[in-house]
Amino acid sequence: MAQAALKTQKKSRTKEFTFAWEGTDRKGARISGSSVGTSEALIKSELRKQGITPIRVNKRIRLKLGGGGKITGQDIAIFSRQMSTMMAAGVPLVQALEIVSRGHEKPAMGEMIMDIKSSIEGGNSFSESLGRHPLYFDDLFVNLVNAGEKSGALETLLDKIATYKEKTEAIKKKVKKAITYPAAVLVVAAIVTSILLIFVVPQFEDLFKGFGADLPAFTQLVVNMSRGLKSNGVFVAMVVAAAIVGFIQAHKRSSKLRENMDRLMMKLPVIGDILYKSSVARFARTLSTMFAAGVPLVDALDSVAGAAGNIVFYKAIMSIKEQVSTGQQLQLSMAQTNLFPSMAVQMIAIGEESGSLDAMAGKVADFYESEVDALVDALSSLLEPMIMAILGVLIGGLVVAMYLPIFKMGQAV
Repeated sequence: MAQAALKTQKKSRTKEFTFAWEGTDRKGARISGSSVGTSEALIKSELRKQGITPIRVNKRIRLKLGGGGKITGQDIAIFSRQMSTMMAAGVPLVQALEIVSRGHEKPAMGEMIMDIKSSIEGGNSFSESLGRHPLYFDDLFVNLVNAGEKSGALETLLDKIATYKEKTEAIKKKVKKAITYPAAVLVVAAIVTSILLIFVVPQFEDLFKGFGADLPAFTQLVVNMSRGLKSNGVFVAMVVAAAIVGFIQAHKRSSKLRENMDRLMMKLPVIGDILYKSSVARFARTLSTMFAAGVPLVDALDSVAGAAGNIVFYKAIMSIKEQVSTGQQLQLSMAQTNLFPSMAVQMIAIGEESGSLDAMAGKVADFYESEVDALVDALSSLLEPMIMAILGVLIGGLVVAMYLPIFKMGQAV
């Protein structure tokens, strides 16, 4: 038992590495940095998602991490709040980074923070040091920190960043819950059905052979399905797995496929509303945070587009940016996309006219975040009886199919 536990523990460890990389950003400027990941291909993929074209990626340091070694968005949100609290308390930046890195339970996160600290000690600014890790600190994060450094209000901007990251991570969790819950129902239903077809139905089939009579059509159908699954189950599983992996790879590489999938997902009942309103909430929350930090609107829209989390919204926001850069009002540009709800457009219009765009965008974000909360709760309440109904129909149908021949014999007697 001890050896088996040791093997399981070894397998659960995630082998990650620090990669030094060089590349060019969207404007063609040459940039470099380091990131933590499991492979060179993964680092290149993540860099491309951030709008960086990798030129060279080299493995630098091997990290042996225990469970939970991967850096998540929640880790970055907690880091932002810790830095905000310590900076507000008057702790010097380098010392604050030292404290946070030593107290962090994830080796990868601690190493990254120490790399940021070393970069600052080497003469770089905080924002430049964060920019060395674009997989975890996006343009929005770096731009806000840069604005805070230039204005002398870094602790205030860190507080805004922390609030922003906490709210966006919360809404991401709710969207993830809304998507994974139906998927979990389908997976459970498929597993239960497969177990019954592979192990239970064959037992009844052996019993039916002694009847010497034709089976009812429904029973014969279930028996045929059982035979097919037993003889070709491995092949079917391999085909399904290959199809899933192929789709995931195509989804990563094809922007057209991602756009079509995003459009399709937003048309689904309930889930589509959740995805749509969460994108509107992210748009408004990011715009509010950037504008409150004093970032010019045109520059802010770049970060807003990157934080949309949806290609449909990304393209719409980039179109808005082009129109705003020519002097058109934000609310008119939003209305012309035919994507944003009229309520959001009207609130932004009021914010533009009153000079309080950040406050009104914040109110829009609050409203749609609460809408997402309500929709996710409603979906959970709807799916609970649906799970029972789906499993009941599947299991009940198989039970009826198996007992139909017995009922038929009883009637004959």
